[in-house]
Amino acid sequence: MPADNLDMLVRGHPRLLLSQPRLEDLKRLMATDTTLARYARDVTARADGYVEAKALEHKLVGPRLLSVSREAVQRVYALGLAWRLTGEEKYAKALRENLLTVCSFPDWNPSHFLDTAEMSHAVGVGYDWLYGELDEPTRAQIRAALIRRGLEEGIEVYDGRGWWAKSEFNWNQVCNGGMLAGALAIADTEPQYARKILSAAVGSLPIALATYDPDGAWGEGPGYWAYATSYTAYGLAALESALGTDFGVSDRKGMANAGYFPLYMAGPTGLFVNFADVGERSVLRPQPALYWLAQRYHEPQLAAAQTRLLERAKASPVDFIWYVPTGKADVPELELDKVFRGPVEVAVFRSAWDDDQALFLSVKAGYNSVNHGHLDLGTFELDALGQRWARDLGSDDYNLPGYWDGKEGGQRWTYYRLGSFSHNIVLMDDQQQLVAGKSQIVQFQSGDQPCAVLDLTSAYGKAVTHTRRGVAMVAGRKAVLVQDELDLIGQHDVAWGMTTDATIVCDGPTAKLKLGGKTLIAQIISPIGATFSVESAEQRPPEKANKGVKRLMIRLPGQSGSLRIVVWLSPVWPNDGEAKVPTAIPLDRWGRERIQ
Repeated sequence: MPADNLDMLVRGHPRLLLSQPRLEDLKRLMATDTTLARYARDVTARADGYVEAKALEHKLVGPRLLSVSREAVQRVYALGLAWRLTGEEKYAKALRENLLTVCSFPDWNPSHFLDTAEMSHAVGVGYDWLYGELDEPTRAQIRAALIRRGLEEGIEVYDGRGWWAKSEFNWNQVCNGGMLAGALAIADTEPQYARKILSAAVGSLPIALATYDPDGAWGEGPGYWAYATSYTAYGLAALESALGTDFGVSDRKGMANAGYFPLYMAGPTGLFVNFADVGERSVLRPQPALYWLAQRYHEPQLAAAQTRLLERAKASPVDFIWYVPTGKADVPELELDKVFRGPVEVAVFRSAWDDDQALFLSVKAGYNSVNHGHLDLGTFELDALGQRWARDLGSDDYNLPGYWDGKEGGQRWTYYRLGSFSHNIVLMDDQQQLVAGKSQIVQFQSGDQPCAVLDLTSAYGKAVTHTRRGVAMVAGRKAVLVQDELDLIGQHDVAWGMTTDATIVCDGPTAKLKLGGKTLIAQIISPIGATFSVESAEQRPPEKANKGVKRLMIRLPGQSGSLRIVVWLSPVWPNDGEAKVPTAIPLDRWGRERIQ
């Protein structure tokens, strides 16, 4: 970064995210691009809803003002872009009123700094885009609020080396991105704030962006991928538009791959691989950052994916701003199988894209203490026949007592959804996995018989000398095998569990699952004599109820020595029925020999 990082500042306004030349290019493109023209209509329709909307209020939910800050961001972008597209005074008037309302708040809740960062983002962009329509007293009023309630609070954190400035996860990107937008908006009149914030934010952001390395995975789960990556894009796009450079911050292999993560994490049902604190039954929705990533890293598959996601959804203002047109001929097919490595490691397999009935399998490794993580190493999820058969329940209420007490034995792990007992894993002596547990995908194979093998030894501490889980798609990608191999130290009660919405009828080593009018057969191949049982996953308040959710279980008391648990999961396909049950082979031979 140059000694004076404002030497390259674009003079005048607007200079944040959407320059006037870029806007004029987009307006010209609208004349021939019907997709972009529809996005513009979506934006103005959204803005029309905000013109007469009730004024925002300084109202906390728990410790957070975050919902108000986020609503301010949405209003600023919609009203501001509608104003710039149409020149209609009603949008400028409503935007001005919203800015003055939030600038009159007593504070932007710096104790929960995400709230302050998002509000600084909103006010910075609003001020920049509406600058020419504001008189100087109003500009001064907005600048003063932005400085006092936003930028000075941020500088205090930077100067004190506050925790989020050193964080590897979403707080880093959101807080730095919000501070950058606010600082760059007033960098011409208040350079002393901008210099400090630019230097600190450009130094801080790489700490979090390294988390995407090497493959683009996001340890906090696919839900938080959207939040973290959106604010990464906001911050870096603001640097590029205002200064012509992001100082090399975006030059990372993991960032270049990041856009593929949410695409692969969505099964054919649309549901995410729901690990970490992801909302229950979260689905892949349009992600405007995909357009930014497509543009920055020349990845047409990402732009094409976002355009497809928007075919049945309303476009956001940022979709319009970052829009990348793509023709089908420019977009290669995505691979069926993919492994992501990093703080979380996930392998995913599917029988087809663009088929909502396809077979889909995921398995997760990484480390349990990752931010927003659960005690779930080795958990798998399974889609087939348009249903999710093996599921993850997702997050609980963040306001539960001790929700963030994640130390070994902490209260966080007493909540059913967060600890080990709700996940599709092996359990030892009805104990949680270790918080310090780490695991790796030690083998990954695509092609004719795709599979992954995980080393989970660290998750179970002194109970085992070695523990591995293998998952495979077999029978021509028609069925799934889940195989666990444990070398036990002493005697232990071992359990195998799978969480499901299905109704279950057990018959010894076989279970018939029914869901949405479809059928899946589960069968225990090993150990001989083991049987299935059904338990409830329902919980009492204040935890989420999990109403109707069940656990398909295998309970194996008093086990010692080497133990192999092999479970066959076979959807009953129309016209094909269920696949033939294979003969299990040791995990050491997977990849070298066929499972048949």
